[in-house]
Amino acid sequence: MDCTWGDKPANLAAVLRRTEDAADRGARLVVFPECVLTGYGFESREQLRSVAEPLPGPSTDAVAEVCRRRGVWCVFGLIEVAHDGKLYNAAALVGPAGFVAGYRKLHLPCLGADRFTDPGDRPFTVHDLGGLKLGLNICFDGSFPESARILTLLGADLVVLPTNWATNARKMAELVSAARAWENHIYYLAVNRIGDEAGFHYIGLSSAADYLGNVLHVAPEDAEQLFLIEVDPIAARQKRVVHCHGLYEIDRVNWRRPEWYGPLVENPGRFTGHFTGADRVG
Repeated sequence: MDCTWGDKPANLAAVLRRTEDAADRGARLVVFPECVLTGYGFESREQLRSVAEPLPGPSTDAVAEVCRRRGVWCVFGLIEVAHDGKLYNAAALVGPAGFVAGYRKLHLPCLGADRFTDPGDRPFTVHDLGGLKLGLNICFDGSFPESARILTLLGADLVVLPTNWATNARKMAELVSAARAWENHIYYLAVNRIGDEAGFHYIGLSSAADYLGNVLHVAPEDAEQLFLIEVDPIAARQKRVVHCHGLYEIDRVNWRRPEWYGPLVENPGRFTGHFTGADRVG
């Protein structure tokens, strides 16, 4: 869907209306794009602070009322202000019993609102939605295979990726859902926005893939669309794929060799140096 920059009341009304629409079509979990509540093209931390709110907060309260009445869960993007004044690009998870959790984007590109937000500071977590185990990432997190892999190891059946992919991110839109789903034997759902904002054109092309990497749906470019997928948690948990018993079997999760993965965590700096803070505007 599209959203209106800085107009939280209008964007919240759209989220509530579309949650109702999705529930009418039988959805149990409704997922919206990154920063759908606020827009993304901010030019200063002060601008960002003017639209930020706590989690839980007034918007999650409003969404929770719909979730309670319709028996659904909802994920939507916003800017979170923490009690210490830090600002995060966040995704809120709300369900029939109210606010469940907030996820703070860990990997920040030099782009839009992320130039002025603080890096996420919480570990990856999986949430049980009455039998479906859900993991949350946001946009640029999807560029890092470790993000989905850790959620898989924590038990996720489905990873959702609210995102704001503009024209130059087309390759992510084409590849990420199928690749992350196939690597981890999980379902993966990437939900992008459309429209023009702050000089960027957002392309849509939301997509979903199943645990075998089969693409279940690709939304149209430059058009709003509500689409549904079905998730089989039991199938996602059966990690070993048997093509021919004893001759051709694959398990991309449990046959890892983590004792050889030390370089992934031994050097926290960049490949060509160390992070200085000058790489992002703040």
